[in-house]
Amino acid sequence: MIAYVDASVLLKVALGQQNALPEWWQIDRGVSSALVTTECLRTLDRLRLRARLSDTEVATRRATLLALIASLELVEIDAVVLDRAAQPMPTELGMLDAIHLATALLWKDLTHTHLTMATHDTALALGAQAHGLPVVGVQNQRPA
Repeated sequence: MIAYVDASVLLKVALGQQNALPEWWQIDRGVSSALVTTECLRTLDRLRLRARLSDTEVATRRATLLALIASLELVEIDAVVLDRAAQPMPTELGMLDAIHLATALLWKDLTHTHLTMATHDTALALGAQAHGLPVVGVQNQRPA
């Protein structure tokens, strides 16, 4: 499977959470926005403060996140991505989700490759489905 992977998926895998993406091991090629690095590392830093993670735990999780991110094809955020993200969409999306969805759609159009959206974010999943992308990671998300 070729999948666009968002931060929610990477974080659950890196943190070893029980509800991590079951399809993770089926992803042969992962794609994401360069935004994912900042999202993941900011979240880890918040967890360090809120959950009082030890330095060892933070170092281990950070190394895991960076290795996961290094395995992905990262798409830079450029004017084309930002313009696409600014356009009206069929569902309500915040800025970060709009950038992720725009990146996925532009990458799919550029490569002419079948792409699955891998996310635990319900708004992003619904937006991806509204654009015809299959989604893994969010249960029972079907367009009305």
